[in-house]
Amino acid sequence: MAMIRPMIRPIAAVTSALACLTLALAAAPAPQDGAKTLKVFSSLPRTGSANSQTTSIVNGIKMAIEERGGQVDGWTIAYEDLDDASPQKGNWDQNLEAANANKAAKDPACVGYIGTYNSGAAKIAMPILNKAGVVMVSPGNTYPGLTKPGAGEPNEPKIYRPSGKVSYFRVVPTDDIQGAVACEFCVQDLKAKKAFVLHDRELYGKGIADVFKKSAAASGLEVAGFEGVDPKASNYRSLVTKIRSTGADVVFYGGTTQNNAAQILKDLRSGGCKAPFVSPDGTFEKAYIEAAGKDAMSPEAGPVFITFGGLPSEKLTGLGAEFVKKYQAKHGEIPEAYAVYGYEACRVLLDAIDRADAKDRAAILAAVAATKDFRGALGTWSFDENGDTTHRTMSVNTVKDGEFSFVKAVDSGAGKAK
Repeated sequence: MAMIRPMIRPIAAVTSALACLTLALAAAPAPQDGAKTLKVFSSLPRTGSANSQTTSIVNGIKMAIEERGGQVDGWTIAYEDLDDASPQKGNWDQNLEAANANKAAKDPACVGYIGTYNSGAAKIAMPILNKAGVVMVSPGNTYPGLTKPGAGEPNEPKIYRPSGKVSYFRVVPTDDIQGAVACEFCVQDLKAKKAFVLHDRELYGKGIADVFKKSAAASGLEVAGFEGVDPKASNYRSLVTKIRSTGADVVFYGGTTQNNAAQILKDLRSGGCKAPFVSPDGTFEKAYIEAAGKDAMSPEAGPVFITFGGLPSEKLTGLGAEFVKKYQAKHGEIPEAYAVYGYEACRVLLDAIDRADAKDRAAILAAVAATKDFRGALGTWSFDENGDTTHRTMSVNTVKDGEFSFVKAVDSGAGKAK
């Protein structure tokens, strides 16, 4: 989620922008011995409709720190919540994300960065933090090219690692898994024969739409159309007419709530298209249901499904179920889906700080990379050589009576539904 995200920019353009924005990024030393304070930053879109989701992530981070009494091995853990979204966009902003990453890189007390939520934002922050030796743990990025060679643009992920070392890790499964699961669900469960595939033209949305399209070709699902939409359009009526003319019996949208997923759904339903509407984890938030409204989400209008790189909060077991219970007691509500990922990202970072021989960036980065068989809220998992989690459980969800409703879990490693 993984996990709200801009159009893919050429690698050269991103590199040029980073060169201008990145200043004095030599790896900073640990704080003076007398300080005994280590700082952790998070960078998430705290402005706009993603706020409900990201507030739950921040709450999860704070709970992980509170469980440790605010200290690890005698060191005080200071936490700073940064916003990478602008009021003008109501979404993440590359300039703000660069400023956040630079702030963390230049703070000698900073030993960890929890973020980003958006995969496009990660492309901005990763090389800045990598050059400074700051470990980055994401609770929501799902674009495969951030970590996996050959899974994205040329030179990915090497371009995000100017130091030559892996310094970026994520606790959520990637879209090469999620997109395939979505396609399999359309074919096997919905018995779809023809799909119309849409995307929001951004890194995350286009990426998962590409995976869906590739999976469709392998499974025999015909792709009747593949189009990027303007995420700022006031309506999509002409697009609905085009979709209906193809006879598509399922519509897949690669994109996020913030990039008009709800408006597309509303126009499909008001235009008489009752085909199942399937979208990924970028819409697995209350804001999506609220923006679409009860008419578009009603069973009579047509089924709605959302895939997610994990299990919804109410289906978590073990430490995950304990987290949900504590969260509900503390905040008076069941957490949004990504809250546990913020909690897990912070827990694994704190665990690495505890295990590190020295409380400096290099030792803590090495300890995060060495994480194996971590017993966490998401089960027992490890980081692989690319910085990806070995956790592979996915879920399919729907909407009933204005709430998300679990449909099934899929163990993508074994390819079997639960």
